[in-house]
Amino acid sequence: MESTNQKHRYEVAEIQLSYKSNVRPSLRPKISGSKDAYNVLLENWNDSKIEFVEQFKVLLLNRANKVLGIFEVSNGSATGTVADPKLIFAAAIKGNACGIILAHNHPSGNLQPSQADIDLTKKMREGGKLLEIQVLDHVIVTTEGYYSFADEGFM
Repeated sequence: MESTNQKHRYEVAEIQLSYKSNVRPSLRPKISGSKDAYNVLLENWNDSKIEFVEQFKVLLLNRANKVLGIFEVSNGSATGTVADPKLIFAAAIKGNACGIILAHNHPSGNLQPSQADIDLTKKMREGGKLLEIQVLDHVIVTTEGYYSFADEGFM
């Protein structure tokens, strides 16, 4: 039997939060609307995947709506992918983002959001309010154009 005076040692991982950018603040693109977001996303999307598999990405923005970075959340199949809110907000918090823009592609080229897209957008907006991280838009990306939830009045 263990003595009650014996001290227990527990080994636990140390958690560190940091953000380091190799892009000078003056060179970061500013997002003034959905067209800017689409252009940044399209320029940084892998051409060999955009019409092949569905991917989910997040633009992390500072208070001035300048891009801190792009976080690739998931790669899926030709018909869907998973967007885990915990991972999305973990990246936003680690990057000290004030706002985020959700984005995913539709390999089919169809720009209409699915009910799952709409539901996720609502869920993310609610989570963002709690964390004080503004979800500014959700953009569906294709090679020939985009759909903006903000432009269509969903945000």
